[in-house]
Amino acid sequence: MNARVPAEVFPPGDFLREELEAREWSQQELADILDRPPRLISELIAGKRAVTPETARGLGEAFGMSAEYWLNLESQYQLSKVKPSNNSVARKSRLYSKFPVREMLRRGWVMPSENLDVLEQRFCEFFYISNMDASPSLPHHAKKTDANLDVTPLQLAWIFRVRAMAEQQKVTAYSREKLLSAVEKLKTLIAAPEETRHVPRILAEAGVRLVFVEPMVGSKIDGACFWLADNKPVIGLTLRFDRIDNFWFVLRHEIEHVLREDGKTGAPIVDTDVGVGDHLPECEIRANEAGAEFCVPSSQLENFVARVQPYFTEQKVLLFAQRINVHPGLVVGQLQRRLNRHDFLRKHQVKVRACVLPSADADGWGSFSE
Repeated sequence: MNARVPAEVFPPGDFLREELEAREWSQQELADILDRPPRLISELIAGKRAVTPETARGLGEAFGMSAEYWLNLESQYQLSKVKPSNNSVARKSRLYSKFPVREMLRRGWVMPSENLDVLEQRFCEFFYISNMDASPSLPHHAKKTDANLDVTPLQLAWIFRVRAMAEQQKVTAYSREKLLSAVEKLKTLIAAPEETRHVPRILAEAGVRLVFVEPMVGSKIDGACFWLADNKPVIGLTLRFDRIDNFWFVLRHEIEHVLREDGKTGAPIVDTDVGVGDHLPECEIRANEAGAEFCVPSSQLENFVARVQPYFTEQKVLLFAQRINVHPGLVVGQLQRRLNRHDFLRKHQVKVRACVLPSADADGWGSFSE
């Protein structure tokens, strides 16, 4: 007999009764065929017992049809007894697929609500979108690990948190000339980790909003540069790698984007991680060069390498750093990439997060901003 798809949903027992009547079999005879107790057949027909995979296989063989047919009848019948959904599951699934909901709620970026309509509206407000069908967008240049990937939900959420915090800052009007002057002031700070505490103030005086937001696990983002309305540049940093060389390199990298007005218009562009990538856009090559030159002037580094290689002793590195008035960690960072030895004198790549955050607009690291 051919498998049937019922127009209405009935218990599998109804179809079993029809099959027995078509063959003029009694329940006892079917029980004998299946080598199962007669009570099983009686309870199946009465709807008191569900069709199991074992029973479905036996019925399929007895009636010359597939076991899947009987399992499908059982599944359809059981589903018909479930109260129809109000579509909240599908809506929640879309929300969780679109945004990192749990982490954003944990950090207090979006306030929780039992009302799904309210929760969706709050996420729309966070991402500046009119409804859940819209896609968030924000022109920016971001310093992250893989330049070939689109911006992920984790990265986009981070960027919008930076944006929300930056919009609350009150700083002077931006001036490129003031930022160039600020770069020279920053250059005098790179010899000592504790001097990083002055960075937020110096950039604010140039009209640049600097925000630190702890990265989400798996986001792989180091920093970003984008613009608010009315010519207001924003730099966001994650301090994902809490090292003095990484801090200054990424900061100067993003400053270069501001100086060249990268990210002011157009679609989001993401950057590669420090020292990674062979085929970068021209603006990223320039930003990387600016970051490296700021940390250790290339002419000075080339001269040092030519004089001492291959004997890069700790004493020689320390004396070179002292001579050019930079922290040894910045020289070590450059040499690690050149030598492809990331363990080389790593102890000099000191941490700066504890120095810079107390004077900065920051969110995360155990104490999330309200």
